[in-house]
Amino acid sequence: MPSTEFSEQRPILLLSLAAFASSASMRVCDPLLPALARSFATTTGVAAQTISAFSIAYGLFQVAYGPLGDRYGKFRLIAWATLACMAGGIGATLATDFGWLLIFRALTGAAAAAIIPLAMAWIGDNIAYERRQATLARFLTGQIVGIAGGQLAGGAFADTLGWRWALGSLVVVYFVVAALLFAERRRNPAIDPPARPATAGGGHFLAQTLALFSISWARVVLLTVFLEGMCFYGVLAFIPSYLHQAFGLPLSAAGAILGLYALGGFLYALGVRRLVARLGEAGLARGGGLLMGLAFVLLAAGPSWAWALPACLLAGLGFYMLHNTLQTNATQMAPSHRGTAVSMFAAALYLGQSVGVLASAAVVDTASPRWLFAASACALPLIGLVFGRALGRHHAAQPG
Repeated sequence: MPSTEFSEQRPILLLSLAAFASSASMRVCDPLLPALARSFATTTGVAAQTISAFSIAYGLFQVAYGPLGDRYGKFRLIAWATLACMAGGIGATLATDFGWLLIFRALTGAAAAAIIPLAMAWIGDNIAYERRQATLARFLTGQIVGIAGGQLAGGAFADTLGWRWALGSLVVVYFVVAALLFAERRRNPAIDPPARPATAGGGHFLAQTLALFSISWARVVLLTVFLEGMCFYGVLAFIPSYLHQAFGLPLSAAGAILGLYALGGFLYALGVRRLVARLGEAGLARGGGLLMGLAFVLLAAGPSWAWALPACLLAGLGFYMLHNTLQTNATQMAPSHRGTAVSMFAAALYLGQSVGVLASAAVVDTASPRWLFAASACALPLIGLVFGRALGRHHAAQPG
């Protein structure tokens, strides 16, 4: 039963700020790739390892944070993880060679892995299901603005003061957010339940994971979000470098154009109640896949950079239509150990992104990124249509 012992509004706002910081650090390197390649005398594909290092660590560390959040308290763990991200950001900012940069990007990703999944699980613990999709969409505004902020900051600093300032600015953000989270925990002791034994809430991690994968609907959700991460985020990272290299746009302008993706997500968050009422979850999934497909068609076929403007806007709107539907279902896959379930969901998303980035990096060093966009244009509508159909069958099979 969701808790009502404290006001939910301020904690959700603070969790949204933490999601802002996490998302900004995740996406800040997208427009920095050409600058990093020049700074370390390497290729764009190799520079993209700064993205995959973050994503791989982010995905792998989910296996620890889910059970720890269920045991010790999700809000508590988010606060400490935000502080650890600040430390990782300091190391990345001061890195003396590319190897150290990758190490500290991975450490930052490992710490950031706790933030958004455990925040979603906290919302699942405290918000009733009928209000949860709208609440998650409200929480996601922080993540969406963080994506735009990271891309804009990365592009702006790449063209002016340099990539170190882009990473250093995030250190300040993490410090402020961590201070606010710790202050909220002192002000609001009921925000987390008391620590419980390791065997509570479904047993230790292996037992919880086996129980999760024994649920057929959980397997559908996890596979879908893995494919979504691979085909969407794995390709999205290369849009700024494509616009820079193909059309000569400054990195600041290329980052700003990709920031329209976040604007599309923000438009979704503003209209989520009406969209859910009109389309339902299955309609959102199908429509989201189709819009993402259209966006990548525009990128693949567009003869000028101007085509990327509507493409990035549509990509953001379509992505959040599908992804927010997946998130809502993820919070209900295994209510007795929700932290583990949502962390596995995040692991699937970012391991999918890692696979996509690594595969895409091999393509961009030898062929045009337009081939990547064309592949995603084919795959994403299919993902949305198949999941939408599965969602309809799943709801029809539920009692009542």
